[in-house]
Amino acid sequence: MNFYTVRDLRTIPKNIWDSLSQDGEVVITNNGKPTALMLDISNGNFEEILFAIKQAQAMIAVNNMRQKAAAAGFMSDDDINREIEAAREEMRGC
Repeated sequence: MNFYTVRDLRTIPKNIWDSLSQDGEVVITNNGKPTALMLDISNGNFEEILFAIKQAQAMIAVNNMRQKAAAAGFMSDDDINREIEAAREEMRGC
């Protein structure tokens, strides 16, 4: 996997395109940090790749939520039922 800077996009775009077609992926960095991932989709599987990327992003989001929940502590069934009852009471008051 080759890394290029944002500036390289302007100054040596041919090198980036060549690398992309050869390796299938290129990482673009900004201030030394990965910012974008370019993938070669020239073989016509755009929708499959897009679906896979969105699925991976969703899985990452779920994992992040699970980690935050684990760090905060899990709620017991009684805690959950109290929350539900409180929300119902609030809705009745409206």
